[in-house]
Amino acid sequence: MQIFRTIEGMRAASRAARVAGKPIGFVPTMGALHEGHLSLVRAAKTHSDVVAASIFVNPTQFGPNEDFSKYPRTFERDCELLTKEGVALLFAPAVEEMYPVDAMTYVTVEGLSERLCGKSRPGHFRGVTTVVSKLFAIVEPDIAFFGQKDAAQVAIIRRMVRDLNIPVEIAACPIVRETDGLAMSSRNTYLDPQQRKTALVLHRSLEEVKRRFESGENNAYKLIEYGKQIFAEEPSVRLDYFEVVHTENLEPLEQTAGQALVAVAAYLGNTRLIDNCVLYA
Repeated sequence: MQIFRTIEGMRAASRAARVAGKPIGFVPTMGALHEGHLSLVRAAKTHSDVVAASIFVNPTQFGPNEDFSKYPRTFERDCELLTKEGVALLFAPAVEEMYPVDAMTYVTVEGLSERLCGKSRPGHFRGVTTVVSKLFAIVEPDIAFFGQKDAAQVAIIRRMVRDLNIPVEIAACPIVRETDGLAMSSRNTYLDPQQRKTALVLHRSLEEVKRRFESGENNAYKLIEYGKQIFAEEPSVRLDYFEVVHTENLEPLEQTAGQALVAVAAYLGNTRLIDNCVLYA
């Protein structure tokens, strides 16, 4: 695996692959890799000739009181995992390489960026779309792989790619869960043993909503209440949101006709976790 710290080096390597007629599959990450990330790499291997990845903890998607400084950084271990999975090109720039001191340009998907996580994390999705657009311009992948756990992020990036005519296909891969159902996340490492057990309330609430939906309930407001009732069993957990929205524009739904995204975010202490499921009518 070749590791590049500069934009110039990564761009040259990816363009060499394209000149050779080898499609590039790209997996952007912030490191602290787990099985969820590795599932994206495996999907990229299946659909492309060259797999590229990035490790970059992006400061512009963190709020002033969020966990940028303590976000887990395990670069050497990450490199070992990516090498084992067959990644050919790794882009791991410094913040100064990605953001010049006088940078003043951002990419914003208006409307969508203020929904779900965008409500409680103002500016978060602006940071995501800005850095992803920069990574696409540097790597020039044919297809990019993202996890369905970040469903809102996927919807926003798809809209950005469409609106800006960026020639990359966006692939969303299934959520990877622990054996007990907790969605894998780099932030799970913040949880103490009791919080780790309590965190299962996110998955339980979604399972309850799915059960009610499969039993014939398609009123979104009632489904939300069923989910919230599960959270009421865990008073130590602070619910951020529990919503049923359109899978593409993230607008709240009244009825679950077609596809509906059930999305949840909650705090366990200072740790914020997200999860979701899709209902198919």
